[in-house]
Amino acid sequence: MSEWLVLSLAMAAACAVVLTIVVINHRRIPDDDDPSETPDVIEYMTMMIGVIYAIVLGLAIAGVWEARGAAQETVRQEAQALHEISARAEVYPQEVRARIRADVDAYASYVVHEEWKHMSETGELSDEGTALLEKVRRSVTDYQPTNDFEGQAYQPLVDQVAVVDDARNARGQNAGETMPGVVWFGLIVGALVTVGLIFTLQIRRTGRELLLAGLFSALIAFLLFLIWDFDAPYGRGMSATSTPFTDLFPRLGG
Repeated sequence: MSEWLVLSLAMAAACAVVLTIVVINHRRIPDDDDPSETPDVIEYMTMMIGVIYAIVLGLAIAGVWEARGAAQETVRQEAQALHEISARAEVYPQEVRARIRADVDAYASYVVHEEWKHMSETGELSDEGTALLEKVRRSVTDYQPTNDFEGQAYQPLVDQVAVVDDARNARGQNAGETMPGVVWFGLIVGALVTVGLIFTLQIRRTGRELLLAGLFSALIAFLLFLIWDFDAPYGRGMSATSTPFTDLFPRLGG
């Protein structure tokens, strides 16, 4: 099911639940009820709880957005370091250069076409990807430079392999969901409390009040969906992508 369809259904369901409660609650209110009699303290508490929850939502959105940005930067660093390995191997003999580039291409191709899907589904890296990176490392480190020119290129190549390994480990650590369960508990309970408090203000069945109640509940549903979608940096619709790999290694294909 499309994530946008899930979002639409969630927002529609939130509106339907709130409006249904409003209609049912209105039928239970006596004709002589005066909505202006709502105590000032309730209005004040409702406002303050809404403000506090808005701050919490904002912090949650900022947190998952920052995590997504960091995840995308990690991918860029990994791809760039691989590209540097492939480019700097130019100083080596043709046979050694071809072997290193073939191993780099094999690793990059596997990450794009196989490991990315595995990572999004399981929240962890694959053993095959680790083995392919180790093969790249061996191709670089096992060669013994035969002259000063090759010797000067050796250590930078080894350093770039270390950068790839570090970026890969960071990618693995961020592969799963980043938001703790207790935070989700607070967000969901806070949403229920915030939406529920609007009924303490004695909403009537006027078109304006029903519209505002529906839009408010839909907005809360949308923001919670946004946090959920960003919560897995590599696994959902607006997640980090493997574009840096395909940009730097166009020969990998789609």
